[in-house]
Amino acid sequence: MAGTAAASVMAGPQLHPGAWWLWSLSLGTAATRTTNPLLLALLIATSAYVVATCRPDAPWARSYTAFVKLALAVLVIRLFFAVALGSPVPGTHVIVALPELPLPHWAQGIRLGGKVTVETLLFALYDGLRLAALLICVGAANSLAHPSRLLKSLPGALYEMGVAVVVALTYAPHLIADVQRLRAARRLRGRPGTGIRGLLHVGLPVLEGALERSVALAAAMDARGYGRSADVPPRVRRTTTALTLGGLLGVCAGTYGLLTAEGGTYGLPVLLAGLAAALAGLRLGGRRSLRTRYRPDRWDARAWLVAGSGATVAALLALAATRDPAALHPGVVPLVAPTLPLWPAAAVLLGLLPAFVSPAPRGPATPKEPS
Repeated sequence: MAGTAAASVMAGPQLHPGAWWLWSLSLGTAATRTTNPLLLALLIATSAYVVATCRPDAPWARSYTAFVKLALAVLVIRLFFAVALGSPVPGTHVIVALPELPLPHWAQGIRLGGKVTVETLLFALYDGLRLAALLICVGAANSLAHPSRLLKSLPGALYEMGVAVVVALTYAPHLIADVQRLRAARRLRGRPGTGIRGLLHVGLPVLEGALERSVALAAAMDARGYGRSADVPPRVRRTTTALTLGGLLGVCAGTYGLLTAEGGTYGLPVLLAGLAAALAGLRLGGRRSLRTRYRPDRWDARAWLVAGSGATVAALLALAATRDPAALHPGVVPLVAPTLPLWPAAAVLLGLLPAFVSPAPRGPATPKEPS
C-alpha cells in the first residue's frame, strides 16, 4: 500500500494549468491570423517542441498524438471536399479533369467532379492547415494541463459544470485502460483478445466496470456535498445573472467586431467590457458555491512568463496581419510562392519560452524498497 502511494507522488513544483491553456489558446489565436503554410508549420513545431519538453509522464498526457492524427484527418477531408465539390477559387493550372455529374437547377453553385486546379488545392491546403494548427494547439493544452488541476482553479460559479466536463474528459481514458487491461489478462490466459468473440468477452466486463465507477463516483460526490448551494439574497442573484449574460453577449459582440473589418473600432472596447462584466458575475455567483480549496495552484512568475509568451505571439501575429497581409496570407490567384517573413517568424519563436522556464516534467517517483 505504501509503495502504491509513493508511486503516485510527484516530485517538484508544477506550473499553473491555466497558464498552459492561455499559452495554447494564444498560439491557436495566432494560427487563425495567417494562412502562410511556413508560419503555420512553425507554430505546430513550436507547440510540439514544448509538449515534448514539458509533458509529464502520465496517461492523460498522451493525448497530443491523438490531436495530431485528428488534425491530419481534418486536412485530408478538406482537400477531399475541394477535389470532389470544387471551390469558388478560379484557377487556370488544371491538374486533372474528373467526370462532372449533372445536378438539378435548384443545386446551382454546387458541382460534383470537374476540373481540379492547383489554385483550388492550395487554397484548401492553406485553409485546412490553419484549422489543423488550431486543433494541435488545443491538443498541447490537453497534454500539458491536468483536467483535475484545472478544475481546482475554476471560479465557484463554474465548479459544477467543470466537474461534469472533467468527468466527460476522463471517461474515454479510463475506458481504454480497462480494455487494454482485460485484453492483456485474456492473452495471459491463452484466450483470444481480438475478433467478435474477444470483443464480446471484453465488452461486458468493461461495461460493468464503467457502471461500477459511475455508482462509486455518484456516491463520492454526494458524500462531499456536490450540488449544495448557499442562500444569497434575490438581488444578488439577479445582479449575477445580468452581469454574466450581459458580459457573455459583450464578449461575443466584441469578438465578432475584432474578426470583421467594419468592427475594428468598437471590437476591443466591447470585448474588454464584456469580459469584465462576465468576471464580475462569476465572482458574485461564486458565493453560492460552498467549497474548500485544498492546496490551490499558485500563479507564480513562471506562469506569467508562459501565459505572456503565448499572448505576445498572438498580439504580434495580429499586428503583422494588419501591417503586412500579403506575407501572412499568400495569394493563390495568381499563384505566389509563400515566403517566411522574418519578424513574424521571430515572434512565433517566442512561444518556445515555456520549454526553458517551466518546471521539468514530472513522473512517478520510484517507490522505496521495504526494509
